[in-house]
Amino acid sequence: MAPLLPLIFFLMFSSNSAQGPPSPGYNPSSKISTVGFDQGFRNLWGLKHQNLDQGALTIWLDSSSGSGFKSLHPYRSGYFGAAVKLQPGYTAGVITSFYLSNNEEHPGNHDEIDIEFLGTTPGKPYTLQTNVYIRGSGDGNLIGREKKFHLWFDPTQDFHNYAIVWNPTEIIFLVDDVPIRRYQRKSDATFPLRPMWAYGSIWDASTWATEDGKYKADYSYQPFVGRYNNFKLGGCTADGPTTTSCQPPSASPSGATGLSQQQYSAMEWVQRNYLVYDYCRDPKRDHTQTPEC
Repeated sequence: MAPLLPLIFFLMFSSNSAQGPPSPGYNPSSKISTVGFDQGFRNLWGLKHQNLDQGALTIWLDSSSGSGFKSLHPYRSGYFGAAVKLQPGYTAGVITSFYLSNNEEHPGNHDEIDIEFLGTTPGKPYTLQTNVYIRGSGDGNLIGREKKFHLWFDPTQDFHNYAIVWNPTEIIFLVDDVPIRRYQRKSDATFPLRPMWAYGSIWDASTWATEDGKYKADYSYQPFVGRYNNFKLGGCTADGPTTTSCQPPSASPSGATGLSQQQYSAMEWVQRNYLVYDYCRDPKRDHTQTPEC
């Protein structure tokens, strides 16, 4: 049996090292320049809970306040990304986010595209929630389009890049350049078309964030910290002169809509192994409100 041992150890190592997705074969982030926080964003709230040091932004939540930031310009389309490192330990009830919204411009009737990290309890993985709102708000008429994922790595150990590609035909969510979700424009009524700003924030969402509100924020663990760097903003702004020369970004190596076959394979791998909630498959949902399903 001794000659088999090297083979067994090789197979064990290969299995343990093959936890990541297959290569998507293309890195959309490489086409977008990194911008300094001050070049692209400003504080929105919780200034005393925000610290910028050598390009890295730290924001935190304690019992007195959270913090948020906002892009300097609104966009009609674009690539929006940031590297984020999350806090380990007890973070139940806490949302750390990077998202697009026009809520300030259209209160009660806004659009939104979300990347949200739902806080967790020790021993359980973080959940990354992606969501798309169209002309909705928190007034009871909100129709969420949530897909939730676990990750193939520990997001508290290092920075990882999270991004949204939004153009007139589709929204693609990416993690380290791996597509995890594609949301297509099937009708004007189910797709956000109005200009949006890019935001980031950390805040208390105890009523729903962790296991539907089962676990709340516990401020004996404060402060709750989110760290951001490698900001990327590339797209068509909406507050300057209207021009036809700005080309909406693509996540595909061809520059067209959709994804390459290799990218689709990577996305299917993620969804097969790490998708933990899909609004279209939720039997409790009224799917007449989400006709794209």
